[in-house]
Amino acid sequence: MDGEILRIEGLRVSYRERDRTIRAVDAVDLTLRRGRTLSIVGESGCGKTTIALSILNLLPQAGQIDGGRVLFQGRDLLTLKGDDLRYVRGREISMIFQDPVGGLNPVMAIGAQVSEIVQTHLAVSKKQSQQIMLAALRRQGLSEPERVAVSYPFQLSGGMCQRVMIAIATVLRPQVIIADEPTSALDVTVQAAILHELDELKAELGASIILITHDLGVVAKMADDVAVMYAGRVVEQGATAAIFARPRHPYTAALLDARPRLDDPGRRLRNIPGAPPDLAELSGECAFLPRCVKAVSRCRADRWPPLVDLDAGHAAACYNPVFHPA
Repeated sequence: MDGEILRIEGLRVSYRERDRTIRAVDAVDLTLRRGRTLSIVGESGCGKTTIALSILNLLPQAGQIDGGRVLFQGRDLLTLKGDDLRYVRGREISMIFQDPVGGLNPVMAIGAQVSEIVQTHLAVSKKQSQQIMLAALRRQGLSEPERVAVSYPFQLSGGMCQRVMIAIATVLRPQVIIADEPTSALDVTVQAAILHELDELKAELGASIILITHDLGVVAKMADDVAVMYAGRVVEQGATAAIFARPRHPYTAALLDARPRLDDPGRRLRNIPGAPPDLAELSGECAFLPRCVKAVSRCRADRWPPLVDLDAGHAAACYNPVFHPA
Protein backbone atom coordinates (compact mmCIF):
# COMPACT_ATOMS: atom_id res chain seq x y z
CA MET A 1 0.00 0.00 0.00
CA ASP A 2 2.92 2.38 0.46
CA GLY A 3 4.10 2.48 -3.18
CA GLU A 4 4.18 5.78 -5.02
CA ILE A 5 0.94 6.90 -6.68
CA LEU A 6 1.66 10.56 -7.51
CA ARG A 7 4.96 12.39 -7.84
CA ILE A 8 5.58 16.09 -8.41
CA GLU A 9 8.97 16.95 -9.91
CA GLY A 10 10.43 20.44 -10.12
CA LEU A 11 7.06 22.19 -10.28
CA ARG A 12 7.30 25.93 -10.93
CA VAL A 13 4.19 28.14 -11.12
CA SER A 14 3.86 31.90 -11.47
CA TYR A 15 1.09 34.48 -11.62
CA ARG A 16 1.06 37.66 -13.64
CA GLU A 17 -0.17 40.68 -11.67
CA ARG A 18 -0.11 43.83 -13.81
CA ASP A 19 3.60 44.48 -14.33
CA ARG A 20 4.78 41.95 -11.72
CA THR A 21 5.48 38.22 -11.78
CA ILE A 22 4.69 36.34 -8.58
CA ARG A 23 6.68 33.12 -8.20
CA ALA A 24 4.06 31.15 -6.28
CA VAL A 25 5.70 27.70 -6.50
CA ASP A 26 9.43 27.27 -7.09
CA ALA A 27 11.03 23.88 -7.87
CA VAL A 28 8.78 21.77 -5.64
CA ASP A 29 9.26 17.99 -5.41
CA LEU A 30 6.65 15.91 -3.57
CA THR A 31 5.67 12.24 -3.42
CA LEU A 32 2.28 10.84 -2.41
CA ARG A 33 2.25 7.17 -1.46
CA ARG A 34 -0.66 4.77 -1.82
CA GLY A 35 -3.09 4.65 1.08
CA ARG A 36 -1.38 7.51 2.90
CA THR A 37 -2.19 11.13 3.68
CA LEU A 38 0.33 13.79 2.73
CA SER A 39 -0.30 17.14 4.40
CA ILE A 40 1.05 20.34 2.87
CA VAL A 41 1.30 23.04 5.54
CA GLY A 42 2.45 26.63 5.83
CA GLU A 43 1.25 30.20 6.21
CA SER A 44 -1.21 31.75 3.76
CA GLY A 45 0.35 32.54 0.40
CA CYS A 46 3.09 29.92 0.58
CA GLY A 47 1.86 28.04 -2.50
CA LYS A 48 -0.17 25.19 -1.01
CA THR A 49 -3.37 25.73 -3.00
CA THR A 50 -1.44 26.56 -6.17
CA ILE A 51 0.12 23.09 -6.07
CA ALA A 52 -3.31 21.49 -5.69
CA LEU A 53 -4.79 23.46 -8.59
CA SER A 54 -1.77 22.69 -10.78
CA ILE A 55 -2.24 18.92 -10.37
CA LEU A 56 -5.62 19.10 -12.12
CA ASN A 57 -4.79 22.04 -14.40
CA LEU A 58 -7.30 24.30 -12.63
CA LEU A 59 -5.14 27.41 -12.29
CA PRO A 60 -6.89 30.75 -12.85
CA GLN A 61 -6.19 32.63 -16.07
CA ALA A 62 -3.38 34.68 -14.53
CA GLY A 63 -1.49 31.55 -13.49
CA GLN A 64 0.90 29.54 -15.61
CA ILE A 65 3.04 26.45 -15.11
CA ASP A 66 6.63 27.34 -15.95
CA GLY A 67 8.15 23.90 -15.56
CA GLY A 68 8.08 20.51 -13.93
CA ARG A 69 6.03 17.33 -14.12
CA VAL A 70 3.11 15.80 -12.21
CA LEU A 71 3.32 12.04 -12.70
CA PHE A 72 0.26 9.89 -11.98
CA GLN A 73 0.61 6.21 -12.87
CA GLY A 74 3.29 7.01 -15.40
CA ARG A 75 1.42 9.86 -17.11
CA ASP A 76 2.41 13.50 -16.87
CA LEU A 77 -0.87 15.22 -15.98
CA LEU A 78 0.48 18.56 -17.15
CA THR A 79 0.45 17.29 -20.74
CA LEU A 80 -3.14 16.01 -20.71
CA LYS A 81 -5.90 17.89 -22.51
CA GLY A 82 -9.54 17.47 -23.49
CA ASP A 83 -11.18 14.13 -22.75
CA ASP A 84 -8.03 12.67 -21.20
CA LEU A 85 -7.89 15.46 -18.62
CA ARG A 86 -11.63 15.32 -17.94
CA TYR A 87 -11.36 11.58 -17.31
CA VAL A 88 -8.69 12.09 -14.65
CA ARG A 89 -10.67 14.87 -12.94
CA GLY A 90 -13.24 13.28 -10.69
CA ARG A 91 -12.78 9.70 -11.91
CA GLU A 92 -9.19 9.18 -10.74
CA ILE A 93 -8.29 12.36 -8.85
CA SER A 94 -10.86 14.59 -7.18
CA MET A 95 -10.72 17.80 -5.18
CA ILE A 96 -12.61 19.10 -2.16
CA PHE A 97 -12.46 22.89 -2.22
CA GLN A 98 -12.01 25.24 0.72
CA ASP A 99 -15.35 27.08 0.50
CA PRO A 100 -18.12 24.45 0.74
CA VAL A 101 -20.88 26.87 -0.31
CA GLY A 102 -18.93 28.70 -3.02
CA GLY A 103 -17.74 25.40 -4.46
CA LEU A 104 -21.27 24.37 -5.38
CA ASN A 105 -23.40 25.70 -8.24
CA PRO A 106 -25.97 28.02 -6.56
CA VAL A 107 -28.62 27.55 -9.27
CA MET A 108 -28.56 23.74 -9.44
CA ALA A 109 -30.21 21.39 -6.97
CA ILE A 110 -27.79 19.27 -4.96
CA GLY A 111 -28.95 16.01 -6.51
CA ALA A 112 -28.47 17.33 -10.02
CA GLN A 113 -24.89 18.36 -9.21
CA VAL A 114 -23.97 14.91 -7.89
CA SER A 115 -25.82 13.09 -10.70
CA GLU A 116 -24.07 15.21 -13.34
CA ILE A 117 -20.69 13.82 -12.23
CA VAL A 118 -22.03 10.27 -12.38
CA GLN A 119 -23.57 10.61 -15.84
CA THR A 120 -20.48 12.34 -17.21
CA HIS A 121 -18.16 9.47 -16.30
CA LEU A 122 -20.31 6.33 -16.08
CA ALA A 123 -22.48 4.63 -18.70
CA VAL A 124 -25.60 4.43 -16.53
CA SER A 125 -29.25 5.33 -16.94
CA LYS A 126 -30.80 8.37 -15.32
CA LYS A 127 -32.50 6.13 -12.76
CA GLN A 128 -29.22 4.43 -11.89
CA SER A 129 -27.45 7.78 -11.55
CA GLN A 130 -30.17 8.89 -9.12
CA GLN A 131 -29.63 5.77 -7.02
CA ILE A 132 -25.84 6.29 -6.98
CA MET A 133 -26.36 9.96 -6.06
CA LEU A 134 -28.64 9.16 -3.12
CA ALA A 135 -26.25 6.47 -1.88
CA ALA A 136 -23.35 8.95 -2.02
CA LEU A 137 -25.29 11.52 0.03
CA ARG A 138 -26.35 8.86 2.52
CA ARG A 139 -22.73 7.70 2.98
CA GLN A 140 -21.81 11.22 4.09
CA GLY A 141 -24.23 11.09 6.99
CA LEU A 142 -26.82 13.36 5.39
CA SER A 143 -30.17 12.39 6.86
CA GLU A 144 -33.11 12.51 4.46
CA PRO A 145 -30.95 12.41 1.30
CA GLU A 146 -34.08 12.71 -0.85
CA ARG A 147 -34.79 16.10 0.72
CA VAL A 148 -31.17 17.21 0.41
CA ALA A 149 -31.16 16.19 -3.26
CA VAL A 150 -33.92 18.68 -4.15
CA SER A 151 -32.41 21.46 -2.02
CA TYR A 152 -30.12 24.25 -3.20
CA PRO A 153 -26.78 25.13 -1.54
CA PHE A 154 -28.18 28.25 0.17
CA GLN A 155 -30.75 26.06 1.92
CA LEU A 156 -28.07 23.94 3.62
CA SER A 157 -25.64 24.66 6.43
CA GLY A 158 -21.91 24.95 5.83
CA GLY A 159 -21.32 21.50 7.28
CA MET A 160 -23.98 19.94 5.04
CA CYS A 161 -22.50 21.67 1.99
CA GLN A 162 -19.08 20.29 2.86
CA ARG A 163 -20.53 16.79 3.11
CA VAL A 164 -22.10 17.31 -0.33
CA MET A 165 -18.69 18.39 -1.67
CA ILE A 166 -17.16 15.21 -0.26
CA ALA A 167 -19.98 13.16 -1.82
CA ILE A 168 -19.24 14.75 -5.22
CA ALA A 169 -15.51 14.20 -4.81
CA THR A 170 -15.85 10.53 -3.83
CA VAL A 171 -18.90 9.28 -5.71
CA LEU A 172 -16.67 7.77 -8.44
CA ARG A 173 -14.27 6.25 -5.89
CA PRO A 174 -11.12 8.12 -7.01
CA GLN A 175 -7.62 6.94 -6.18
CA VAL A 176 -6.45 10.37 -5.00
CA ILE A 177 -8.44 12.98 -3.05
CA ILE A 178 -7.11 16.54 -2.73
CA ALA A 179 -8.66 18.33 0.25
CA ASP A 180 -7.91 22.07 0.33
CA GLU A 181 -8.57 23.43 3.84
CA PRO A 182 -11.72 21.25 4.04
CA THR A 183 -12.66 22.36 7.57
CA SER A 184 -11.44 25.96 7.88
CA ALA A 185 -14.92 27.47 7.49
CA LEU A 186 -16.62 25.07 9.93
CA ASP A 187 -17.11 25.05 13.67
CA VAL A 188 -15.08 22.68 15.83
CA THR A 189 -17.77 20.01 16.20
CA VAL A 190 -18.50 19.81 12.48
CA GLN A 191 -14.77 19.96 11.73
CA ALA A 192 -14.15 16.85 13.82
CA ALA A 193 -16.96 15.00 12.04
CA ILE A 194 -15.65 15.93 8.57
CA LEU A 195 -12.11 14.85 9.44
CA HIS A 196 -13.43 11.55 10.76
CA GLU A 197 -15.33 11.01 7.51
CA LEU A 198 -12.21 11.71 5.43
CA ASP A 199 -10.27 9.17 7.47
CA GLU A 200 -13.01 6.58 6.98
CA LEU A 201 -13.06 7.27 3.25
CA LYS A 202 -9.33 6.63 3.04
CA ALA A 203 -9.83 3.28 4.72
CA GLU A 204 -12.93 2.38 2.70
CA LEU A 205 -11.65 3.40 -0.74
CA GLY A 206 -7.97 2.70 -0.19
CA ALA A 207 -7.47 6.24 -1.48
CA SER A 208 -4.49 8.52 -0.99
CA ILE A 209 -5.13 12.04 0.30
CA ILE A 210 -3.33 15.34 -0.18
CA LEU A 211 -4.48 17.47 2.75
CA ILE A 212 -3.79 21.19 2.56
CA THR A 213 -4.08 23.05 5.84
CA HIS A 214 -2.53 25.62 8.14
CA ASP A 215 -3.85 23.82 11.23
CA LEU A 216 -1.11 21.75 12.86
CA GLY A 217 -3.65 20.02 15.07
CA VAL A 218 -5.35 18.65 11.95
CA VAL A 219 -1.96 17.59 10.58
CA ALA A 220 -1.09 15.69 13.76
CA LYS A 221 -4.43 13.87 13.68
CA MET A 222 -4.72 13.10 9.96
CA ALA A 223 -1.37 13.03 8.17
CA ASP A 224 1.13 10.22 7.66
CA ASP A 225 3.63 12.51 5.92
CA VAL A 226 4.17 16.28 5.98
CA ALA A 227 5.64 18.85 3.61
CA VAL A 228 6.23 22.28 5.16
CA MET A 229 6.21 25.14 2.66
CA TYR A 230 7.54 28.67 2.88
CA ALA A 231 7.53 31.30 0.10
CA GLY A 232 6.77 28.78 -2.62
CA ARG A 233 9.31 26.13 -1.61
CA VAL A 234 9.31 22.99 0.51
CA VAL A 235 11.60 23.69 3.48
CA GLU A 236 11.05 20.42 5.37
CA GLN A 237 9.41 17.09 4.71
CA GLY A 238 9.17 13.67 6.28
CA ALA A 239 6.98 11.45 8.41
CA THR A 240 4.55 13.35 10.63
CA ALA A 241 5.79 11.79 13.86
CA ALA A 242 9.42 12.65 13.07
CA ILE A 243 8.69 16.26 12.14
CA PHE A 244 6.57 16.91 15.22
CA ALA A 245 9.12 15.27 17.52
CA ARG A 246 12.30 16.66 15.91
CA PRO A 247 11.65 19.62 13.58
CA ARG A 248 14.87 20.47 11.75
CA HIS A 249 14.07 23.68 9.87
CA PRO A 250 13.80 26.82 12.06
CA TYR A 251 10.50 27.72 10.36
CA THR A 252 8.93 24.36 11.23
CA ALA A 253 10.21 24.63 14.81
CA ALA A 254 8.72 28.14 15.07
CA LEU A 255 5.35 26.96 13.73
CA LEU A 256 5.23 24.17 16.30
CA ASP A 257 6.30 26.56 19.06
CA ALA A 258 3.43 28.90 18.21
CA ARG A 259 0.65 26.33 18.64
CA PRO A 260 -1.33 25.83 21.85
CA ARG A 261 -0.46 22.67 23.78
CA LEU A 262 -3.08 20.71 25.72
CA ASP A 263 -0.32 19.08 27.77
CA ASP A 264 1.05 22.51 28.78
CA PRO A 265 -1.86 24.99 28.83
CA GLY A 266 0.08 27.60 30.80
CA ARG A 267 2.91 27.81 28.30
CA ARG A 268 3.30 31.18 26.62
CA LEU A 269 2.83 31.05 22.86
CA ARG A 270 5.71 32.40 20.78
CA ASN A 271 4.81 34.18 17.58
CA ILE A 272 7.08 34.23 14.53
CA PRO A 273 8.45 37.77 14.12
CA GLY A 274 7.98 39.61 10.84
CA ALA A 275 5.90 38.47 7.87
CA PRO A 276 6.33 36.24 4.81
CA PRO A 277 8.13 37.90 1.88
CA ASP A 278 6.62 39.41 -1.25
CA LEU A 279 6.85 36.57 -3.78
CA ALA A 280 7.47 39.06 -6.58
CA GLU A 281 10.62 40.35 -4.89
CA LEU A 282 12.53 37.24 -3.82
CA SER A 283 16.29 37.79 -3.92
CA GLY A 284 17.50 34.20 -4.26
CA GLU A 285 18.74 33.81 -0.68
CA CYS A 286 16.76 31.89 1.95
CA ALA A 287 13.40 33.64 2.11
CA PHE A 288 13.08 32.89 5.84
CA LEU A 289 16.36 34.68 6.61
CA PRO A 290 14.80 37.98 7.87
CA ARG A 291 12.70 36.06 10.41
CA CYS A 292 15.19 33.36 11.39
CA VAL A 293 16.79 33.25 14.85
CA LYS A 294 19.36 30.66 13.75
CA ALA A 295 20.78 32.44 10.70
CA VAL A 296 24.55 32.18 10.21
CA SER A 297 26.93 33.97 7.86
CA ARG A 298 26.52 31.30 5.16
CA CYS A 299 22.77 32.02 5.06
CA ARG A 300 23.56 35.58 3.97
CA ALA A 301 26.29 34.60 1.52
CA ASP A 302 24.76 31.64 -0.34
CA ARG A 303 21.59 31.08 -2.32
CA TRP A 304 18.52 29.28 -0.95
CA PRO A 305 19.79 25.98 0.51
CA PRO A 306 18.73 22.74 -1.20
CA LEU A 307 16.46 20.21 0.47
CA VAL A 308 18.82 17.64 2.03
CA ASP A 309 17.96 14.30 3.63
CA LEU A 310 19.14 14.58 7.24
CA ASP A 311 17.77 11.37 8.70
CA ALA A 312 16.06 8.47 6.90
CA GLY A 313 13.67 10.43 4.72
CA HIS A 314 13.47 13.46 7.00
CA ALA A 315 14.76 16.36 4.88
CA ALA A 316 15.23 20.08 5.45
CA ALA A 317 16.44 23.03 3.39
CA CYS A 318 18.68 24.80 5.91
CA TYR A 319 22.40 25.53 6.37
CA ASN A 320 21.99 25.52 10.16
CA PRO A 321 19.23 23.00 11.00
CA VAL A 322 17.82 22.72 14.49
CA PHE A 323 19.86 20.36 16.64
CA HIS A 324 18.12 17.85 18.90
CA PRO A 325 20.35 16.14 21.49
CA ALA A 326 20.01 12.39 21.71
